[in-house]
Amino acid sequence: MSLDSHRSRRRLGYAGNEVDFFHVGAVPGTEDLPFAHKVMVENLLRHEDGDLVTADDVRAVVQGRTGTHEIAFHPSRVFLHDTNGVPVLTDLAALRDAVAERGGDPAAVDGAVPAELTVDHSVSTDFFARPDAPLLNVRREYERNRERYRFLKWGQRALSTLEVVPPGAGIMHQINVEYLARVVEVRDGVALPDTVAGTDSHTTMVNGLSVLAWGVGGIEAEAAVLGQPVSLLIPPVVGVELVGELRPGVTATDLVLTVTERMRRLGVVGAIVEFTGPGVGATGIATRCTLANMSPEFGSTAAVFPVDRTTLDFLRLTGRSEDRVRLVEAYAKEQGLWHDPDRRTRFDRTVTVDLDEVTSSLAGPRRPQDRLDLGGTRRALRDALPASGLGDAGDAGEPADGPRDGAVAIAAVTSCTNTSNPAVMIAAGLLARNAVRRGLRPRTWVKTSLAPGSRVVADYLERAGLMRDLEALGFGLVGFGCMTCIGNSGSLVPELAARVDEGLVAASVTSGNRNFDGRVNNDVSLNFLASPPLVVAFALAGTVDVDLTAEPLGTGADGGPVTLADLWPSEAEVEAVAAASIDPSMYTEAYRTLFDGDDNWRGLDAPGGARFSWDPESTYLQRPPFPDGGRDPGAPLSDITGARVLQLLGDSVTTDHICPAGRIPADGAAGRFLAERGTAVRDFNTFASRRGNWEVMLRGGFANPRLENRTTPGLPGGRAVDLGPDGTGRVVDDVHAVAERHRRRGQPLVVIAGKEYGTGSSRDWAAKVTALLGVRAVLAESFERIHRSNLVGMGVLPLQFEDGQGARSLGLTGEEEYTFTGAQGRSEYPGRLRVSARHAATGEAVAEFSVRVRLDTSRERLYHRHGGLLPYILDRVLHPS
Repeated sequence: MSLDSHRSRRRLGYAGNEVDFFHVGAVPGTEDLPFAHKVMVENLLRHEDGDLVTADDVRAVVQGRTGTHEIAFHPSRVFLHDTNGVPVLTDLAALRDAVAERGGDPAAVDGAVPAELTVDHSVSTDFFARPDAPLLNVRREYERNRERYRFLKWGQRALSTLEVVPPGAGIMHQINVEYLARVVEVRDGVALPDTVAGTDSHTTMVNGLSVLAWGVGGIEAEAAVLGQPVSLLIPPVVGVELVGELRPGVTATDLVLTVTERMRRLGVVGAIVEFTGPGVGATGIATRCTLANMSPEFGSTAAVFPVDRTTLDFLRLTGRSEDRVRLVEAYAKEQGLWHDPDRRTRFDRTVTVDLDEVTSSLAGPRRPQDRLDLGGTRRALRDALPASGLGDAGDAGEPADGPRDGAVAIAAVTSCTNTSNPAVMIAAGLLARNAVRRGLRPRTWVKTSLAPGSRVVADYLERAGLMRDLEALGFGLVGFGCMTCIGNSGSLVPELAARVDEGLVAASVTSGNRNFDGRVNNDVSLNFLASPPLVVAFALAGTVDVDLTAEPLGTGADGGPVTLADLWPSEAEVEAVAAASIDPSMYTEAYRTLFDGDDNWRGLDAPGGARFSWDPESTYLQRPPFPDGGRDPGAPLSDITGARVLQLLGDSVTTDHICPAGRIPADGAAGRFLAERGTAVRDFNTFASRRGNWEVMLRGGFANPRLENRTTPGLPGGRAVDLGPDGTGRVVDDVHAVAERHRRRGQPLVVIAGKEYGTGSSRDWAAKVTALLGVRAVLAESFERIHRSNLVGMGVLPLQFEDGQGARSLGLTGEEEYTFTGAQGRSEYPGRLRVSARHAATGEAVAEFSVRVRLDTSRERLYHRHGGLLPYILDRVLHPS
């Protein structure tokens, strides 16, 4: 029970019902708070216990002590997907084992809040452009992942609060928006905002439906499932005022890429973006969710819209009960969560985005914030080739003898980002219809696919008669899941794969949200994000070496050129088709049996019992060592001495670089490990699917072929240097092998990096593999929020260069030995440590400098002192007092 020192508990009436709620307005000074801060105040009021949550925490939010005051936020539910959910469950299963081995009750490790896990990240685009592709891809999915899925069913039985959405239902975020999200719910007689901690950074998509949610690492999610709060510094809120309207022909995708570029330049890392202004009312939920989905690409924690009439209309459209809708309306208005464009709101900063100024856009070829005007892909190609030292683009125009540099290898309408938006999906279908009528077809080397985030998408495309036109261009269904966007793109068309082997530089164009190096496919160097209709257009063109604003896509059946403008549907046509093709019954029918699964799922026999029975021969599931890697939290701290550099990295190193998600290469350390255990190459599957086996993941650490380790210039990722015990040797080997030699010698390791270290997916394994390799500290110029938090959760110390300093400015080459001083004998880390870098062979001083300790909250300091989150949880379960 809350102490409720502000006497905020009240009664709320709606639709003939009454419930209790904690009234934000009972706290003076909350009237002009942003939506996000009001939700946080409510959360604190409801959980005030005088210990984790105090009355001063409430005052700190109201007073705007952003970035300095720590609060304990209790999400109302936890959201997971299979590739992060499996390692969460393996950790919890290992935690149960550890408790039992120490004489405790393993069942004491159980869920404390509702948790939903959607199986959506494991299906691959092995088959495409054929009617039976979905069936064959699902069959292959179960062949590869049966063992993991049996384990998920065990987890559902073992944890009392966990529900699993079986494969084939769609993508977690779209399911969340269309069905799972409550917006407001009643629990134990108390109405409260639906708030979510999710193991995918794009959990923010549901922000578009006025649910405050953000991505956390799997490590934090484990804590949240067990009832631990998410610890954070009160985030600043940046108000983004939307004015004007999008021009005809400009899509939600164009808006998203424009806002992403703008927010990255503005700098919103660690902040919550909140949309406001007159343009909010003119922005539909589909567009809001497309914007909110890209919050991680902004760098923000969340990107939220307040509740308004549009929210209620969408709840009705998607089949939510009228009682739910009326509860949301009454609660939002009473709490001041209802959007009022005339209300003065106290944002930390406010910027204006004029929708009239948005133009047709793409992003690429390597980062989602690198927006291009539609005609800019040729220049981007030209700029990228010299920078990469690859290829020779040759002259513009249609290639006479097949593909060359810039050839589109993959054109995929995929991901939750855009397939959640009927306007852009119907536009893609209409463009396909127009192309078919003109006699156009994609180039033979393009791998085309359609992987919606929801079965409802297929239903309304079918009802509109557009599916057959998409299929005619090769954009037939391949499945319902993340697929190409997450890297499950399958093999390239043989014709193009052979040319890539010869040195051709290929491109992808997808409707996804990320285009980092090596993410979509290991063999595709240049990756562009675009709206679904533009994905179809580039498949027809077959190359990004083209200006679609001025040059034809191809030659029509009449022998004449066909341009993009000839095919682009009008706004009125898109709206008319959407109005005639979408109704609430589609949503209620699609989600009626959401948790049942197909015959494949129902036929899986799942083990029971409080403890999971590990198979020592399994290549998918092995008990992880993390709960057993603890430290005595009462022992004094020690300095790090004699550390060597495992990786010396540049800027914008992503979690995809640190821990790849795509297919496992046969010639890499992980592939060799599997082959030695009798696994056929076709069954290697992806790194994402093998996250339940720490031995495989250990060998995938820093192994993305696009990763550049500056101590091994000219070599692909996955390699590191061992200078030997005295620094006079130099052996280049697999990263894990180098790390093991340092472990045997008792030499700690560090990773040194540039700006924005750990951008991208909220991938706990990027931190886990860092810890497994024996890395004691990561020193970077700046961190992405989730990865820094994950490092702390794994007992790795995040350190940050002083502003303006970095490896290059300090003359660091990676051949030094490092000593970090200032912690020895202390009970808490100081704000800064001193670093001494000496040449490993000669002992000559290279640099002396200070670094910031990035343990930002007391909870992070607590976790780190225990050696990580799981050792802390183990201690709490065994010693609950």
